[in-house]
Amino acid sequence: MLSVRKKLVVGNWKMNGGQARNVALIDGLKGAIPEGVDVVVCPPYPYLAQVKALAGELGVGLGAQDLSEHSAGAFTGDVAAPMLRDVGCEWVLVGHSERRTLHGEGDQLVAAKISAALDAGLAPILCVGETLEERDGGRAEEVVSSQLASVVSQLGAVAMAGLVVAYEPVWAIGTGRTATPEQAELMHVCIRESLAGAGVAAGVVRILYGGSVTAANAAALFAKPNIDGALVGGASLVAENFSSICVAAAAS
Repeated sequence: MLSVRKKLVVGNWKMNGGQARNVALIDGLKGAIPEGVDVVVCPPYPYLAQVKALAGELGVGLGAQDLSEHSAGAFTGDVAAPMLRDVGCEWVLVGHSERRTLHGEGDQLVAAKISAALDAGLAPILCVGETLEERDGGRAEEVVSSQLASVVSQLGAVAMAGLVVAYEPVWAIGTGRTATPEQAELMHVCIRESLAGAGVAAGVVRILYGGSVTAANAAALFAKPNIDGALVGGASLVAENFSSICVAAAAS
């Protein structure tokens, strides 16, 4: 039997924002975030402190979009996990497909970043997912299971149970396409079974769906028993859309 897992909605702003725009977005969320769901926003690095101050009264958590695997040192342009904690972050995205694809981040580096996040007391959200070519080639489950196994082998099953996993099919990110609720649920089951097979207490791991999540499709996705929330991209930049997704999560 599945344990009860509180829904989690994470807004990934990607490389978007501005001080005035951030104020307007947070103002639009006031009074619109329901109880019964955990909500996190992940702005770009320069706006973390601003958004922390703005969002405090909303009960919204603060996350970063990436981090270094190193804790300090001569790594120009990188940001360390202790620094993120110092400015009020509680969460951090790791292994987003855009980091893997555009910056060449492989499974070993992703695992090292997860470890650095945990050492600093951050809650990592591990992103996994397959490309369209991999899905069409019948390798979707193999690819995702391999991405998970790399992290499990480095962290161990006990630490892995403390992570959030976000399944984001690469072919559905920012494209307007989305996996059907049935497709998403099948992969979420695969993820949970892969974790359980590695000795992880998979019933407590929250698994989010990410990939063109909108106010229109959120309820159908959240109705599936293994989908525990969403990693939201473009829709998180519009207060009305993001709050509607949070409401759908709370209602489910």
